[in-house]
Amino acid sequence: MPTTPLRAAARVIILDDEQRVLLLYYAHGGFWATPGGAREVGEAPSRAARRELHEELGISANVELSAPIAERSQEHRVGGRLVRQVEQYFLARLAPTDINPARATQTDNIHSSRWWPLDELHTTSETIYPVGLSGLLTRLLTSGLPDRPVVLV
Repeated sequence: MPTTPLRAAARVIILDDEQRVLLLYYAHGGFWATPGGAREVGEAPSRAARRELHEELGISANVELSAPIAERSQEHRVGGRLVRQVEQYFLARLAPTDINPARATQTDNIHSSRWWPLDELHTTSETIYPVGLSGLLTRLLTSGLPDRPVVLV
């Protein structure tokens, strides 16, 4: 039986000064997700996260990232083939003015973006990935960064 190919990825949970999180809407799947994507061969996770921020959001500054705060392993389709994506999540604090979609170089079917207040994340019926993001953010904002990455589903 063939094994599902692994796809290493890095994603960024971006918070602004109002504790809102930036999520991207992917119309082809009908879901919201944090920015990020696949790592290139030999690419460090933090380098991949910064590259993805530039490609998807046009962020040109060298963004300060936390140590990995969460991880997730999930099977899903990418380009029509099933992969097991193993993601590392980092935290960044940015202002809405740091985002410049006009400089984005690879928008990966992103339809729109939105800054979500935490209370709306808790109550929305929209599909948001990763599952458990609102709980993770609640813990981060009340207890600070975890000692080791939290495992998400």
